[in-house]
Amino acid sequence: MTAPFRFPRFFVTSPSPCPYLPGRQERKVFTELNGPHAGDLNDALGRIGFRRSQSVAYRPSCAGCTACVSVRVVASDFVPNATQRKQIRRNADLEVSPCRAWATDEQYQLLRRYLASRHPGGGMADMDEGDYADMVEHSPVNSYIIEYREPAQNGVRGRLIGACLTDQQADGLSMIYSFFDAEHSLRAGMGNMIIMDHILRARSIGLPYVYLGYWVKGSERMAYKTRYRPIEVLGPTGWTVLTDEDATYAPPAQKNVLMADELV
Repeated sequence: MTAPFRFPRFFVTSPSPCPYLPGRQERKVFTELNGPHAGDLNDALGRIGFRRSQSVAYRPSCAGCTACVSVRVVASDFVPNATQRKQIRRNADLEVSPCRAWATDEQYQLLRRYLASRHPGGGMADMDEGDYADMVEHSPVNSYIIEYREPAQNGVRGRLIGACLTDQQADGLSMIYSFFDAEHSLRAGMGNMIIMDHILRARSIGLPYVYLGYWVKGSERMAYKTRYRPIEVLGPTGWTVLTDEDATYAPPAQKNVLMADELV
């Protein structure tokens, strides 16, 4: 006889500076993912806007601000535009391999170069080998690393130029974190290529969606996510297709910000 499913306990973080919109505060609601039903819980929470980090599922819960919205690409209806088709052709020689969620030094060194190029001084800048291993290996759900390599030469495996930690959920692929050689002179747009590969991969295995995390209205750092159409956003009435007008609409002004001692 299996144990009954227990409703998870949720917690809220203290406010901290928002990394996307200056002058705002962010906080998150989160719960643990553990036990035999961790995968089912992660699937259910993913459909209502939660993201996974190691053994925790979280989503924004910011006072007076709803700028962060969950987005997912409709894989079956995705049609690449001319630029995206060119990127797919240019990278058709890459050797793409789903690997078990096990951290390697080669992956870590690529991550270090990526962070130094794209996110110097960011929250992950001080990540050491142990931190990276925790991010990759401490997953209670069906996760793997997809590696992107240059073609093998003379029987020698090609150089690793991209990787993505990915969860396979019941209704799609969730891209937890991707990184790549941002300085590669012949592989511009590798980040876009990794997203498109996930879309085509989801379609090939019959999964309807690719979850891209949160899109922040008004943030240039997140604008790239709206290039993959059709893309759905999660709002008060559920998932709806993002329109061109919505994609360019700036977020409303923040109504209020709770101070730390007001947090309940």
